[in-house]
Amino acid sequence: MKKHLSKIIFALLVIIFIIICAITAPITESAGTLWSLLPPVVAIGLALITKEVYSSLFIGIVTGGILTAANAGTGFEGMFTAIVQEGFIANLADSYNVGILIFLVVLGAIVVLMNKAGGSRAYGELAAKHIKSRAGACISTFFLGVLIFVDDYFNCLTVGSVMRPVTDKYKISRSKLAYLIDSTAAPVCIIAPISSWAAAVSGTVEGVNGIQLFISTIPYNLYAILTLLMVVFVALTGMDFGSMKLHENNAAKGDLFTTRSTVYAADDKPSHTKGKVIDLILPVVILISLCILGMIYTGGFFSGKDFINSFADCDASYGLSLGSMAALIVIIGYFLCRRVLTFTECMDSVAAGFKQMVPAILILTFAWTLKTMTSFLEAGVFVSGIVEGATTLDLFLPLILFVVAIGLAFATGTSWGTFGILIPIVTSVFSTEIAEVSSSGDIPSMVIICISACLAGAVCGDHCSPISDTTIMASTGAQCDHVNHVSTQLPYALTVAAVSAVGYLLSGFIQNIFIVLGVSALLMIGVLVVLKMITGSAKPPKPAKAKK
Repeated sequence: MKKHLSKIIFALLVIIFIIICAITAPITESAGTLWSLLPPVVAIGLALITKEVYSSLFIGIVTGGILTAANAGTGFEGMFTAIVQEGFIANLADSYNVGILIFLVVLGAIVVLMNKAGGSRAYGELAAKHIKSRAGACISTFFLGVLIFVDDYFNCLTVGSVMRPVTDKYKISRSKLAYLIDSTAAPVCIIAPISSWAAAVSGTVEGVNGIQLFISTIPYNLYAILTLLMVVFVALTGMDFGSMKLHENNAAKGDLFTTRSTVYAADDKPSHTKGKVIDLILPVVILISLCILGMIYTGGFFSGKDFINSFADCDASYGLSLGSMAALIVIIGYFLCRRVLTFTECMDSVAAGFKQMVPAILILTFAWTLKTMTSFLEAGVFVSGIVEGATTLDLFLPLILFVVAIGLAFATGTSWGTFGILIPIVTSVFSTEIAEVSSSGDIPSMVIICISACLAGAVCGDHCSPISDTTIMASTGAQCDHVNHVSTQLPYALTVAAVSAVGYLLSGFIQNIFIVLGVSALLMIGVLVVLKMITGSAKPPKPAKAKK
């Protein structure tokens, strides 16, 4: 009975949700109503309970297709059209999505090349000489994640491929590695002025300098800052709680995965023992450099624009796919010149890299299609109506925006779509104050706080959501079962979210960044210390001695 209790509870909650939906609006008027949130609720709930992500996402998509057909009155034909043609086919034909898939596959090939050449092995051996503990391995992962702030996709996959050999050596679970990667991806990008995220945010605000406004929001982005603070605390103290503690205890005994350890095939074993550290470092430097070059190229840098504006106007998908493709060619040439790999081995690595990325490609495709279903049902319109109805509560508006952003990003799996919906609502509420910015040059504090709350909530919801692109990429980078990553990370993200909510409640009454950020940081540390006292910390296993 206990084994099926969670499934029974979930079924009852879904039934209650459907009843509430039916009371608020008939199913034939599902667009722009509470019905629009049913598909992601079904998909996310099933994924967390069944631990099986593909079927859960597909059932969510079918639910969305049924509601879309009911709303349009097109019957079974309309349902299949929405799911297959306007869902799967349209998303796989979308140029932005295709660019991301190309980047994903090419990066997989580069990772396999580095591993086959022995670069990852050599780096792992070098790191083992300088990194003496689990804490050192975790902190090294954190710093590398902070350094790669250009794009969250790029961050997740690069940090994962570089740090896996090191974290494996010190028996850090893949779930913990995925958490470290995910917590230094979007939370870093959303407070980095030079990133694809800064470009996305700056493009959603009219009437003010977008980059200037983005920089102004950084100190008030409590979720991002407190997440980084929590990562450092967890890394240094070894404190774990929730299901992560089980995964870390199992890793200490040698089981890095806890469940489904064969999700990713091990086709990238070193082919040569003469690989050197440079065979990992140089390819990573080439990849980073050419991807940045590709992004500013798409933004018009070589047509006369300055670096900042080129980044703000870049096409991240095209730039990353262009840069990674060029990097793949250069890296293959490098390995051939070094004679650590033959041409046949290089070509085999491309196929092996594609094979490694199949789980991520499948999950991304399902997630994109589910997001399409929610857009058909106008979930954003429904949430916008809720927010506009709450704008009279001025002092509580930052907290309300933060909570609503979390819910919307969690349900839709997109942080960019979330702040793309909410920020225009904020700017319309404060349209008079924004209109005065051009004359005074000073952006009102409340505008900055509210936009920061939207950004922080969007990142938090995205951080928690199983259908988030960034969460999927973090699982891929760590080569961790996706549901394991989501379920172990959720308690950590919710802890930070709770403290951030207190901070945004305070910010509505005290619009002073030093007080708000200081109180929030102290509260975060206090909560973490209490959690450590309650849960304790696992004793780190002694690493195996390196062979001479």
